[in-house]
This record gives sequence, structure tokens and C-alpha cells, in this order.
Amino acid sequence: MDKYSVSDDVRYVGVMDVDLDLFESQYPVPDGVTYNSYVILDEKTAVMDTVDQRGSSQWLANVEEALGGRKADYLVVSHMEPDHGANIARFMELHPETTVVGNAKTFPMICQFFELDTKGRTLTVKEGDTLALGRHTLQFFMAPMVHWPEVMVTYEQSEKILFSADGFGTFGTDSGFGEEWAGEAARYYLNIVGKYGVQVQALLRKAAGLDIRMICPLHGPVLKEDLGFYLEKYRIWSSYEAETHGVLIACASIHGNTAKAAEELAEMLKRKGETQVEVVDLARTDVSYAVRKAFFYDRLVAAAATYDGGVFPAMESFLEHLRAKNYQKRKVGLVENGSWAPLAAKTMRTMFEGMKQVEVEEPAVTIRSALSEESRKVMEELADKLAAQ
Repeated sequence: MDKYSVSDDVRYVGVMDVDLDLFESQYPVPDGVTYNSYVILDEKTAVMDTVDQRGSSQWLANVEEALGGRKADYLVVSHMEPDHGANIARFMELHPETTVVGNAKTFPMICQFFELDTKGRTLTVKEGDTLALGRHTLQFFMAPMVHWPEVMVTYEQSEKILFSADGFGTFGTDSGFGEEWAGEAARYYLNIVGKYGVQVQALLRKAAGLDIRMICPLHGPVLKEDLGFYLEKYRIWSSYEAETHGVLIACASIHGNTAKAAEELAEMLKRKGETQVEVVDLARTDVSYAVRKAFFYDRLVAAAATYDGGVFPAMESFLEHLRAKNYQKRKVGLVENGSWAPLAAKTMRTMFEGMKQVEVEEPAVTIRSALSEESRKVMEELADKLAAQ
């Protein structure tokens, strides 16, 4: 069985998209993405979600093969986002016998996306409701704002499978497991779901009351072993804790002098005993990767040039993304550069002040065009403060 196989009665019918360049038109996916869907075969059959329109033909063929000529009794819709719900209307047209299962927030969205008459063809479920298929029983749990308001997850009681919607998903069509999984899964989670940590924590509390032996997400591999590892990662990410003790130096440099200062600061920190120090060039690194790195470490240095009386756009975009994703519980240092009116530190400080439990360490370092003996001494002071954390 491969990493997308489930069991004899639960078939994987998803689609791999290796040609997609930007997920949600903003996140680079160099290794593509999967749109996962599943079919449960029992006295009654249930199709668990559809896929993106990019995979419609392949998905429909996969479902028909799994059904083997049987009718589809139920289509369970856990999430209406188009990468999962794009084929609802087409499937209902091809399978007029199908009852669509969703919650009270699902069906208004279906009618928003499609001109579709669902009268007499829906089953509305609420928290804790069950649906018997035969040997298998589905139980539904609401997961509002993880990361849309209509999201729900489904627990299959006999095989103890959690169909987790976007939870525990990851980018990539050849995603690994364990730490190999964690890198892209973190980039996926922090950029897409990261704002909603409180809601994810609520879902994790529900999951804690279930005997889960397998997790079937809507993106990425089926998780079958060492589930504690994946649950712990979600606990860390959703509570905005750092994964490691270290420093990320995020640099936005125009002509290279701020970048040289960032590299020198990294060497200072290493000499003071820091073993985990990373410099990222915001002008040449997609912001989704930089956001993931910022959450990974427990300290951050924002080093940027002044630009148009504020801060260089690459840094402004990075900090705005951090704010939107609820960046918090971190120590931060500031390095600014300005040849005649350095204002980047003021702008960055204001942006950090809007974030929860983010403490800006003093002194802020001001560079006038290029590092000098004086500014290097101030940077040494900042390095002492950060390394003492």
C-alpha cells in the first residue's frame, strides 16, 4: 500500500496536481499538491469530498472505479473551498440518487457557488450526529474557522479514521512523513490556517476525546503511524510556540550593505554560543517560506533599509503577513539602514507593536549607509541581548 492508501473498505480517489505553480494563487508549490478524496464502501457508500476543477476528469474516473458500478448514496462535504468543492454540482448531476451531507453553513455556500436545486437531496448534520453506512458509522464534528466557517471533520468509528478536512494537510505530491512532512506542512498550516490558532486548539480538544488510528487530510499523505508526532506539531503551531531555540535574521537590503550587516550579526550570535542562526533574504525568498521560518525560531531580527520614508517593501510585506497570521510570543531585534533619514526601525517597531506578546529588544541598530565602528558596537550590544535569552 502506498502513502495514499487507506484500507480495504476505504479507497483513496484523490488527484495529484504536479503542474500547479501557485496554490491559492499565492503560495509556490514546486512539488505540486494533492486534492484528496475518499470512498467508503459498505451497505451504503459515501464519497468524502470532491476535488479541484483541475482534477475533475481524473477524480470522476477514480470514483467510478472505486464504486464498481454501485450507486453513491452520500457525498460528504467537509469544506466548500473550490479546491475541494468544485465538483459538487457535476457529481450530483451524474449521481441523482446521491444525498449531500453537510452542516447548516454548508448548503448556503453550495448555492452561492452553483446554480443548483438541492431540495430533497440534502442531509444537515450538527455536532456529534452520526450516519450509519453498515459496518461503518460516521460521526461529525464542527470545526468553524479551520479555516472557513462551514468546515467540519468526520470520524469513522469502526476503523477509527479522522477525515480532517484541511487539518494535517501539506503541500507536495510526494510528501514524506515525520520531520520530512513537517517542513511543508508547517508552511501550509502557518500561511493558510495560522490566523485561527484558537479554533484549531478547540478542534484538537475534540480530537483528544477520540481514539484516532489514522488521519485522512484533504492534502498530502494519509497519516497512519506515530500520530502523536503530528498532533504535537499542531499543538505547537496553533499555540504559536517556537519549534526551536534560535534566531532568524530577516533581511531586506537594497544594495547589499544591510545584507552584509545581517551576515555579520549572524556571526556575532554564533560566537556568543547560538547554534541555530539563519539569515533569509526577503527580496529573494517567497514570503510564505519566510513566515514559516519566523514561527520556527523563538527570536527574530528584522533588518531593513529605509524606503520612501518608511521601510523597504519586502520587509513591509513580511511583517504584514506575520501580523495577519497572529505572530506572537517572540523576542525581536531591529536593524535599520538609511543614508540621510533612517526611518525603517520606527516603521517596523510600530508594526510589531500591533502583535501580541512581541517584545522589541533594545538597542535598535542604525546604520548610516554601511556598517561603521560605532554601529558595529551597537549591533554587538543587540547580539548580547538576544544571545542572553
